[in-house]
Amino acid sequence: MDGDRMEIDGGVMEGGGQILRVSTALSCLLGLPLRVRRIRAGRSQPGLRPQHLSGLEMIRDLCDGKLEGGDIGSTEITFTPGKIKGGTHIADTKTAGSVCLLMQVAMPCVLFAASPSELHLKGGTNAEMAPQIDYTVMVFKPIVEKFNFTFNCDIRRRGYYPQGGGEVIVQMSPVKELSPINLTERGTVTKIYGRAFVAGSLPIKLAKDMSAAAVRCIRKEIRDLYVNIQPVREPDNQAVGNGSGIIIVAETSTGCLLAGSSLGKRGKNSDKVGIEAAEILIRNLKHGGAVDDSLQDQLIIFMALAKGVSKVKSGPITLHTQTAIHFAEQLTKSWQLLSLSLKFTSVAEWSAPLKLRPNTFEV
Repeated sequence: MDGDRMEIDGGVMEGGGQILRVSTALSCLLGLPLRVRRIRAGRSQPGLRPQHLSGLEMIRDLCDGKLEGGDIGSTEITFTPGKIKGGTHIADTKTAGSVCLLMQVAMPCVLFAASPSELHLKGGTNAEMAPQIDYTVMVFKPIVEKFNFTFNCDIRRRGYYPQGGGEVIVQMSPVKELSPINLTERGTVTKIYGRAFVAGSLPIKLAKDMSAAAVRCIRKEIRDLYVNIQPVREPDNQAVGNGSGIIIVAETSTGCLLAGSSLGKRGKNSDKVGIEAAEILIRNLKHGGAVDDSLQDQLIIFMALAKGVSKVKSGPITLHTQTAIHFAEQLTKSWQLLSLSLKFTSVAEWSAPLKLRPNTFEV
């Protein structure tokens, strides 16, 4: 702490944008002024990129806060939050920066806003190094709503690298408190489904090839289930630029959802895209956890905010998850982590007995 301002080292552990997202969201919720140094020091191009700056500016506007150092390339910012309000807010990366990562930083805050919120998020809907919007809708949304809140996610337009140009509108109403979750029983896989998409000038054959390759790969491991991966061509008026990719979801008897996904790019064989997604899904199924590797870290902040103890059984805990836990613990000072290694499976239990009052936590 520097006076009343929390000091955050943005270069430790994962060393990327996730540290900014978790820290500024909790800063906003706690009403805790923040200084973040060495922003994205672990990346080849350190400092704020357009996506990170767009997220920071949206958080600032959400709570009538103050942001200093908010420039592209900046490696240090100070953030002073105000009172979280609802209403309409726009964040535009003006690049292919991920709208899903913009959603990650804003959603915990608007859950406890003074009134309902509508977020207009513009950028890339299907970007590398970030969840695809399809993952957010098909996996993240139904699982995170187990915390006892709902949100609407309207995909107005899809945008791909390098142009971006996608737009997603998220609508949420505030809640008084979040309920804890228990995701420890994986159950048996009952369905496997997904979508392989192309957009722009790319032929539908690429989507069909991705789908067929993924199905062949899955059937080598799982022979007794029908695998339904639909090839889709995105309507021209709902997509900007050329893009392709695939997401495959496994649904279990206990309501768990685990996925594998991959994006196409110039020079990458479409069969390889489908096989890559299938192999990620199979790997997530083999570790025996109730959540996949991409969902682990996204749940941490909601577990911290829930009233009571949440339990999640996962595969090996990722560096992103360890980072989210570290900074949630650093900012709230009320976290405990129990991690038990069981062969290839980790059982993680996070305890955060916090009560939320307007812009403050009461331990």
